[in-house]
Amino acid sequence: MNPPNHPKGTFCGQLRRREFLHTAGGGFPALALAGLLSREGFFGSADAVPLGSAALPAKAKNVIFLFMYGGPSHIDTFDYKPAMYGMDGKTIDVKTFGRGGKRNQGRIVEPKWKFKPYGQCGKWVSDLFPHVGQCVDDIAFIHSMTADSPIHGSALLMMNCGSVISGKPSLGSWVNYGMGSANENLPGYVVMLDQSGGPISGAKNWTSGFMPAGYQGTVFRSNGEPILNLSNAAGLDRPSQRRVIDSLNQLNRRHLESRPDNSHLEARIASYELAYRMQVSAPEAIDLRQESDETRSLYGMDRPETADFGRKCLLARRLVERGVRFIQIYSGGAHNDDNWDAHGDLEKNHTHHAGATDKAIAGLLRDLKRRGLLEETLVVWGGEFGRQPTAEYEKGTGRDHNAYGFTMWMAGGGVKGGISVGATDELGSTAVENRYQVKNLHATILTLLGLDPNRLSYFYGGLDQKLVGVEGAEAIREIIS
Repeated sequence: MNPPNHPKGTFCGQLRRREFLHTAGGGFPALALAGLLSREGFFGSADAVPLGSAALPAKAKNVIFLFMYGGPSHIDTFDYKPAMYGMDGKTIDVKTFGRGGKRNQGRIVEPKWKFKPYGQCGKWVSDLFPHVGQCVDDIAFIHSMTADSPIHGSALLMMNCGSVISGKPSLGSWVNYGMGSANENLPGYVVMLDQSGGPISGAKNWTSGFMPAGYQGTVFRSNGEPILNLSNAAGLDRPSQRRVIDSLNQLNRRHLESRPDNSHLEARIASYELAYRMQVSAPEAIDLRQESDETRSLYGMDRPETADFGRKCLLARRLVERGVRFIQIYSGGAHNDDNWDAHGDLEKNHTHHAGATDKAIAGLLRDLKRRGLLEETLVVWGGEFGRQPTAEYEKGTGRDHNAYGFTMWMAGGGVKGGISVGATDELGSTAVENRYQVKNLHATILTLLGLDPNRLSYFYGGLDQKLVGVEGAEAIREIIS
């Protein structure tokens, strides 16, 4: 116990060593936070890099994460398994772990689409993705990804936040914490959901967690008003809106004086300023009428089945041009029929979702490349896990969840094109060569952005918290140019 004449929380009248380190070191991230909430913008300036991030040579400036929610089947898309053809319906000994629990046997569902080689690299791609197949020389495929959970909710959190436990900051929040925004009039982190709804757990997937609230993702709509309730109330002109915001901020700052460590209140003050600026900048950014008919067609906006995802991909390109750091686009909504979670009819499910996204994704890659933006924009594709080579039910073509081995790919932003790393076994049930975990994927993204994944940290709960965990993780060096 402390002697009676020494304040509580001290040892012999002195700060504890941990408290001293926290007080001395914590001031520097606080300076970064002050910059983030300064007049330069709610999400900070491009120079607001937290101490401890140990900047590396940056190859990318922005990230577009194309999230195929529900778990696309790698063995029906990009992980060619010729040995499986002719095995349909055969029961074999294979260890699987998915929604149906752990099993030692299963009925093979052979790939339902043909594969053929594309590009100079000769990469074999399924007939589900003929347009993306034409872009393989710009893509690095990672065929040996693993995750910690085969259950959607926790696997989504793992892929988005680096942990199966909720409450951790998401990848986009870490990117904005480490880099700051290049545009003070738009959010640094934008999320676009599927037209059928958002993923399970909702905002936990784009939360700022224990970081200040200003780092969380902002949900954009690709049609109409980009952000709900952004427009002025009827009869309220812009000067009047300015006076209302000034009055609110004055009251909030007075309230903040007695609560100096309230980041949520600081974020609210700054959000009013950002919202005021966004009333002009956001509608302009989302106005796709400025794009040519050729560009709109490139993204598939001239066809009803591809128009929605194409619109989101085109909007992502426009946001990248305007300095938005991190953009995440979801394919797949909350219900099984609306996402890639093919437990029943695999052919119907994947034909629909691949058909809705293939042309738009290829259009995005081509458009970024011809504008000179692909070199500085990292495009990531994948879901929270893959699918098993065996059926979940006694009848039907559906596959169960597979976190033991699945495929993700990256393009642009310093990634080597036309290569494949890692491998699953001949049935695609588990990664057997150069196994990589989600933390390695996150480490690769941060490294390409010029941030050291093992030094970018935020002090919380007595620890220097990191996206890749306190134990750290290495980037996938084979795909970095």
